[in-house]
Amino acid sequence: MSETPSPTFPQSVDAVVALLAGQHYVSDRRLATALFLSLTLKRPLFLEGEPGVGKTELAKTLAAALQATLLRVQCYEGLDIAQTAYEWNVARQMIEIRLAEAAHDTDRERLAKSLYDRSMLIERPLLQALTQPRSPVLLIDELDRADEPFDAFLLEVLAENQLTIPEYGTVRASAPPITIITSNRTREIHDALKRRCLYHWVDFPDVERELEIVRLKAPGASERLYRQVVEFIHRMRTLDLFKAPGVAETIDWTNALVALNTMRLDPQTVQDTLGVLLKYQDDIGKMQSGDTAKLLDELKARALLDG
Repeated sequence: MSETPSPTFPQSVDAVVALLAGQHYVSDRRLATALFLSLTLKRPLFLEGEPGVGKTELAKTLAAALQATLLRVQCYEGLDIAQTAYEWNVARQMIEIRLAEAAHDTDRERLAKSLYDRSMLIERPLLQALTQPRSPVLLIDELDRADEPFDAFLLEVLAENQLTIPEYGTVRASAPPITIITSNRTREIHDALKRRCLYHWVDFPDVERELEIVRLKAPGASERLYRQVVEFIHRMRTLDLFKAPGVAETIDWTNALVALNTMRLDPQTVQDTLGVLLKYQDDIGKMQSGDTAKLLDELKARALLDG
């Protein structure tokens, strides 16, 4: 049987931009350069930035563009090896023991070997990433939500593309995964892990790039509404909010406004739909206390100047 070929990587930064654009992901050149170098140098890419700026979406888009398997580790407090890498199939091991007892098999060495055979392993995403015949995209999402010891556990996988299982041995990748790690920076990630990766900070896009994104992801609005939405949200991000809206919220809000047959922003519509943009009551209260009217007045003044 012939081996499954690994994905063909883009050969230039421009090719990366085009590859992502083919999946409706609008990338700036700095991010495309970081991704190109990650693919070329076969190094994990560590992405930090505010929630909703497209870090997770980049991994999903890359997997789709390369027609590669996407394996995802969604991090959270208390995450452990059994949930992310592997665990032994205890039920099958118990059956093996009982069969050996029933057959009066006293060969303990043979039994021990069978209990920790490869077939007894239940593979979780990290181990699956090392055993695929074709390089998958491995997404380790929101690493900052996991406990710090998990950073240390990842070092072997990231640096050596291998995983050591004490009872079995070392599993090495024949087709190394394309690894993307994301963090919202709720805690600092260990320096030793960062050193094994290429790093990129994903910032909010500028107005023109966010306009391009929302046109692709939220079709159906007028050009006037697109611009009003994006410029309004850019002004919101300058306010002292607990959680500023990300690009994902821009898309959601535009879709909501289209569903409401909105032609242009007005105070009542904005007030009625703030729950699409903001997820904390204090932020909604701040907008309702006067900031909505202020931002809309700024938009009107800008439109008059431009007109």
